[in-house]
Amino acid sequence: MTHPWDPASVPAPSTSTDPSAPAGATAPRGDGSAGDADYSTIGAGYRTYRRPDPRIAEAIEDSLGTARTLVNVGAGAGSYEPTDREVTPVEPSATMRAQRPSDLAPAIEAGAEDLPFADGAFDAALASFTVHQWGDLEKGLRELRRVTAGPVVVLSCDPAALDRFWLAEYAPEVIATEASRYPAPARIAEILGGDVEVRELPIPRGCTDGFGEAYFGRPEALLDAGARTANSAWSFVGPEVSERFVRELGADLESGAWDARHGHLREAEAFDGSLRLIIARP
Repeated sequence: MTHPWDPASVPAPSTSTDPSAPAGATAPRGDGSAGDADYSTIGAGYRTYRRPDPRIAEAIEDSLGTARTLVNVGAGAGSYEPTDREVTPVEPSATMRAQRPSDLAPAIEAGAEDLPFADGAFDAALASFTVHQWGDLEKGLRELRRVTAGPVVVLSCDPAALDRFWLAEYAPEVIATEASRYPAPARIAEILGGDVEVRELPIPRGCTDGFGEAYFGRPEALLDAGARTANSAWSFVGPEVSERFVRELGADLESGAWDARHGHLREAEAFDGSLRLIIARP
């Protein structure tokens, strides 16, 4: 089944009411969340559902090269944060900072657009699944470049490839929301400048990091409300979308209709979706 959607119908991110704020900037939430999503509401279960996948982590580690010091901006609960380097995490949301494991460094409360570090203070920078949350993408990326002497590594998604995922058949509003939020990898590369490589990362079977496409071969898992909540796009659509999704996917799983169309994904070793690793070297 398909549900036509109009991108113009996607809710716009909440903007700041502070007249001194930059155009397009988002107002900090009650827990300090500075992007368009309120992590005081949706962030509580991230450590349960958004566990770093070792195969994606390996690609990130490889891209960081020999860097000894690292700033991790939008660090959240610590996913993909190396444990064998000197890491300085930055995270504005108190909800997310509180979920950081005790063996990781406490995160500094700050936003990407105003990093409290000197020029070239770090060997490398990491921003994983976060740039689409920033109120000012260009300012945030230029700050990453400013404080980093070596590679800036961004894990993100290509909005042009999001509709490869079968979720587009059941909740096109969620796909449209994601597509309106994620910046194109080419735009990220343009802002960062230097020698930029954009890698397409296949999403591995059984991926433990529960972003939407991680469930490409496990559709039953997305019937779990917690799994959907851990993907911020669902917070921008009404409850009727979730209710319809659960009802229609549940019916298709019971009847075998989903497997007739997508059953080959259950045994696929990987899915070529929207996941991208952008590596900008000066």
